[in-house]
Amino acid sequence: MKRLKTMPVIGVRPQIVKAAPLIKLLNENRNVHLQLVHTGQHYDIEMSRVFFKDFNLPAPKTNLGVGSGTHAQQTATMMIRIEKAILHYRPDVVIVFGDANTALAGALAAVKLRVPTAHVESGLRSGNLAMPEEVNRTVVDHCSDILFAPTRLAVRNLLNEGIDKDSIFHVGDTMVDTLVQWRRAIGASGILDRLGLRPEEYTVLTTHRAENVDDRSKLKAILSAVSRTRTLTVFPMHPRTRKNLINFNLWSKMKRSNIILPIDPLDYIDMLSLVKSSRLLLTDSGGMQKEAFLLRVPCLTLREETEWQETIATGANRLVGTDPSKILKEATRVLANKDARRKLAKLKSPYGSGHASRRIVSTLLRVCR
Repeated sequence: MKRLKTMPVIGVRPQIVKAAPLIKLLNENRNVHLQLVHTGQHYDIEMSRVFFKDFNLPAPKTNLGVGSGTHAQQTATMMIRIEKAILHYRPDVVIVFGDANTALAGALAAVKLRVPTAHVESGLRSGNLAMPEEVNRTVVDHCSDILFAPTRLAVRNLLNEGIDKDSIFHVGDTMVDTLVQWRRAIGASGILDRLGLRPEEYTVLTTHRAENVDDRSKLKAILSAVSRTRTLTVFPMHPRTRKNLINFNLWSKMKRSNIILPIDPLDYIDMLSLVKSSRLLLTDSGGMQKEAFLLRVPCLTLREETEWQETIATGANRLVGTDPSKILKEATRVLANKDARRKLAKLKSPYGSGHASRRIVSTLLRVCR
């Protein structure tokens, strides 16, 4: 029997986290020929290659080495190089993940060549088209042939936009698969000991989005509010954020604070272990909002909207933007509530129980052959 030639296209850390369990299953399946492509959108070792090592993933068939650039430059370069990869390897299906430029470029290149396209994590909507990610995920959904939705709300979003119900598959969230597979390692991480921390005696801050970290006033407001919580805040810094802290002359002031502890970026295991034992996560990351929910840790999102609306509906997450008074008010409320984590532990997850990747493989073998 002819093996199904699958071409997952990845390029940034969140995609690697989402894709890892699926790539492993595809690689192990005797009915599948894996043609993994890495665009190189995240080319820093800490932002990409290290995750291949952490998740024990097979080496990509090719690394397109795209690197940085404007959205148009990056997407156009990726489209050209992905098109060449598709023409060379001739996959039966191209698989894209999430909402990064890599996903957009992969979907557009495939649809132009009339190669079936599958979108993992389809149907998410924040309602804010000023976000490049919102544009990307919407366009990708509308040019994909197979849409793997993580939640019932995502399915409804797709149906409301007129997408054929026969193209939509509610499979759950592959990030749950990843968390389940690595739960034991997360629990065994020594990150707290290395940083001299005690469980639930600190908060965690992450911020990397351009609208926050490229704006001095917003970045300053976030740091000011966090400093006023009077709770030790561990701050794993994205390279972009570190660079801007220095350029905006905010670095030295932050370093003098006895509240904020800046550290280098962490790998997946240590990062989730750090969040799991914290009192509160403050973040502008989409993926980390959901990871906080899955770990049953309260979250404040440093944005005005979110694509993970289920986390808001359950009360596990609140939108605070970059208004320092709102950040401080909500952080103080959470930190004063000693039962916050216990209440979250009782919530039912809308993201599935860790079998999304198996459902995706089964669907691909059924639909694409």
